[in-house]
Amino acid sequence: MLSLSESDRKNILDLARQAVVEAVCRKRPLENIPQTELFEPHCGVFVTLHVARKLRGCIGVVQAKERLGESIARCAASAALEDSRFSPIDPEDLPAMAIEVSLLSPLELIQPDQIEIGRHGLLVEQGIRSGLLLPQVAVRHNLGREEFLKETCHKAGLPKDAWKAPDARIYGFTCEIVESGN
Repeated sequence: MLSLSESDRKNILDLARQAVVEAVCRKRPLENIPQTELFEPHCGVFVTLHVARKLRGCIGVVQAKERLGESIARCAASAALEDSRFSPIDPEDLPAMAIEVSLLSPLELIQPDQIEIGRHGLLVEQGIRSGLLLPQVAVRHNLGREEFLKETCHKAGLPKDAWKAPDARIYGFTCEIVESGN
């Protein structure tokens, strides 16, 4: 996991905000992504957007095929305009928008009794279906271990007890969370 300075955190949020503004106001991807060491690694990332404290988009990649800078910019723009659960963000929404960028550790198989609420995010796979919830979801919704597993299965479109099936795989990961105010 990356060790981030306050300057790194600011640069990550600035990049995500610039990508959202470019997508929302100019209807195009951000062109000038910084080529610094901070944005070089390949890691999973999710960008979550709130407007007036309400969730308005969350898009990410579990295993990045591109540099972190490109992943952040692409996920931020997609969270603003392409999360099918929400209407696209408008320019008028930008002043009240808060950004949260979650940098994911590599996935590791985990047993249900090893899950630490507040530390682990989960990915449950069964067959061709998979669902992922970030660690902060369990905290925000006051979920216990079993509820967290059930909600992750639900997110995958699986029965809530699918995590108990012999062919189900449960992966845990941790996140470095970078967030803005609003």
